[in-house]
Amino acid sequence: MKFSKHIAQLTLDCVIFGFHHKKLKLILSKLKLAKDIYALPGGFILQEEDIEDAAKRILLERTGIQDLYLEEFGTFGRANRISDEDFHLFSGIAQDLYPDVEPPVNEHNQKMRIVSIGYYALVDFEKVIPQKIDLDESCDWYDIKELPTMIFDHQEMVHKGLEVLREKLDKKLLFNNLLPVTFTMKDVQELYETVYDKPFPANNFQKKMLDLQILERLDKKYTGAKSKAPYLYRLKSSQ
Repeated sequence: MKFSKHIAQLTLDCVIFGFHHKKLKLILSKLKLAKDIYALPGGFILQEEDIEDAAKRILLERTGIQDLYLEEFGTFGRANRISDEDFHLFSGIAQDLYPDVEPPVNEHNQKMRIVSIGYYALVDFEKVIPQKIDLDESCDWYDIKELPTMIFDHQEMVHKGLEVLREKLDKKLLFNNLLPVTFTMKDVQELYETVYDKPFPANNFQKKMLDLQILERLDKKYTGAKSKAPYLYRLKSSQ
C-alpha cells in the first residue's frame, strides 16, 4: 500500500497582509491555468508536521521571512466549497507539485471533499518580495479592495481573515507587525483607518495610543524642516 508523505484532503491556506501607501494588501498567486484565476498561498501538510509548522513553512517559502506574526483564523470545509470546474482546473497542476497525493476522487470518479485550515500573517511590506512556486505563473501583492477572481472559496477566506484582523488589531495591539521598526503616529493612524475603513480623529487617536504606554518616543523624523517634523516611535522593548 502506497503511503503519502502529505495528508490527503487537508490543505492550509494563508492570508498574508501587508500595509503600503494607505492600502491593505495581500499576496496572491496567479495559477498556471487555462484562464486567469488566483489563489492564496497554501499547500498540503506533511504527515509528521504540526499544523502551525506547516503554516510557517509555507510563509517562509512565500515571503522569505522566518519570524512573523501568524494566527489560525478558521477551518473551511463546506461540502460544496470547490466547484467541479475549479477542481478539474486545479487538480492537474496540483498533481505535478504533489505527486505522492492521490487525486481526491472516489471509485465513481467523483471529486471528494478537501478541507482547508486558514492562517493569517502580518508582515512589513517593505521586507517582502513574494516568491512563486511551480504552480504559479506569478506571485505578487494585490490591493484587498481590488481582488481578482479567486479559486475555490479563497475570496471567503480573505473576508474572514480581514474580519479577524479587525477584531484582533486593537485588542492584541498587532499594528507594529505591519509597520517598520520605527514609525510616526500618523503611520499608525493611517494603518488603523485602512484596516477599519473609517477615519479616526487625530487628537483622540494619539492620546489613546500614548495612554497605552507601549510606545517609546525617539528623535524627530528628518524631513528637512525639523520644527514641523513628526516624532518617530517604536514599540518598547518589553512589549
